[in-house]
Amino acid sequence: MTGKREQAPDWNRLFEFALGQAGLFTTKQAAEAGYSPQLLVHYLHIGKVVRIRRGVYRLVHYPQGQDEALVTVWLWSEQQGVFSHETALALHQLSDVLPSRLHLTLPTTWKQRRLRVPPGVVIHHAVLDDAERTWPAAVPVTSPLRTLTDCAAAQLAPDLLQQAIAQALERGLIRKSDLARIQKASVAKAPRTR
Repeated sequence: MTGKREQAPDWNRLFEFALGQAGLFTTKQAAEAGYSPQLLVHYLHIGKVVRIRRGVYRLVHYPQGQDEALVTVWLWSEQQGVFSHETALALHQLSDVLPSRLHLTLPTTWKQRRLRVPPGVVIHHAVLDDAERTWPAAVPVTSPLRTLTDCAAAQLAPDLLQQAIAQALERGLIRKSDLARIQKASVAKAPRTR
């Protein structure tokens, strides 16, 4: 017999995935822990897991956290997305912005993909280096400087942008020398007048 032997389900491995992801895991992660799609459906029926959205599940005994919506979208992005723009402002607690939608930046290589974007999610594309990512929560977020630059380029309301910049300066999250970069992003994307 030359067939590949199936891996026995490993609850501890599945729990390790879920532990760092607000109790959530993907179908792919379940397979890596030895759970076939049929066994996952069985666990749904007996109440060991709950389906959050297609391909994303939560361990039923894991308490639902405030980060669940963020982690769900991050797992949807195959852990490639980074929360940005107004969402990042809120996660960094900069300004009084109350985003009605989640902003997620995906790699530019994803522009060609035909995606079924989850409701309430705004997709941006950019190449982000490691210095432009932070982990203030259970998910990656653009750094304060990148966040402010993105918000300036997206023409965030000037009062909110100025409030966020002032708070970032006061908390030492950016330097005064960074202000020129933020201003440049704002001017570069400003609408042209004829």
